[in-house]
Amino acid sequence: MGWKGILGFDYGIMQAPLGPDISGPELVAAVANAGGIGLLRAPDWEAPEYVRGLIRKTRTLTDKPFGIGVVLAFPHEENIRVILEEKVAVLQVYWGEVERNLVLEAHHAGVKVVPQVGSVNDAKKVLDSGVDAVIVQGREAGGHIIGQEGIFSLLPRVVDLVSGRIPVIAAGGIVDGRGYVAALALGAQGICLGTRFVASKESYAHPEYKRKLIELDKTEYTDVFGRSRWPGAPHRVLQTEFFCNLKSLPAHENEANQTVIGHSIIHGQEKEIRRYAGTVPNVTTTGEIENMAMYAGQSVGLIREILPAGEVVERLIEEAQNLMKYQYKNI
Repeated sequence: MGWKGILGFDYGIMQAPLGPDISGPELVAAVANAGGIGLLRAPDWEAPEYVRGLIRKTRTLTDKPFGIGVVLAFPHEENIRVILEEKVAVLQVYWGEVERNLVLEAHHAGVKVVPQVGSVNDAKKVLDSGVDAVIVQGREAGGHIIGQEGIFSLLPRVVDLVSGRIPVIAAGGIVDGRGYVAALALGAQGICLGTRFVASKESYAHPEYKRKLIELDKTEYTDVFGRSRWPGAPHRVLQTEFFCNLKSLPAHENEANQTVIGHSIIHGQEKEIRRYAGTVPNVTTTGEIENMAMYAGQSVGLIREILPAGEVVERLIEEAQNLMKYQYKNI
């Protein structure tokens, strides 16, 4: 079964790299210590020595392997150089071309490469580059969304394409054991969860953001946040009061010409947050928290409490195992 592990980890449960810095060392170490695959999130700018420090801090909190996510749409070459030097277990990449040379370099350093894709065509491309596994993201996912298909239609097509050559990991709208079993039934060997881990005790998300994840149960696919910094990158957000009053934004508007509504320290740098920015509030954020972007997947309504990340992993395994036993009895 999928919970028996992939890529050398105890369990096939991956914690998504939550941007910009929501999946920090504490969250990643907690997931790793529970036997899952925890992923740090690299900065969206070149900060190689900072990345080295992030990796080494995580290693003080766990002796288990873990990974780090890099968005290829932003400057990343120096960050990846350090990731390979530090021999992190998994390099997760997203939103860009996965060059075969990068995969070869990573493999030479003993690092596994796991891209996230949103279409069958993108899966074909990364398969040709020799990657070690692939994350298939459905449109149900929170945060930035690279494809247009739902996970139930896309996942089995990628599974058929891959044909057992590498593990396929399902992402998008999975928060509990039921979603885990559904993904396994469609041929996945693991799952990748974002929103469920944002709503964990160790996540670096602002308490108000976590509270809204419990309180609200509706999301929307939109493009209103972060247009200037990351154009052409639609996303799924919570339907907060601010968003519901906004809903749409004229095409010529973006965060660049808006007023500053808050401040944050992100990966050690002080940042202004303007209205309509794509930056979610972390624990250091001050200002109009309720008026900032809050990413969440479609199954957010199933998240009813903030749990320790290790308990999230344990519950997923227990729920999935119990459900499979029950289903086999009733076949």
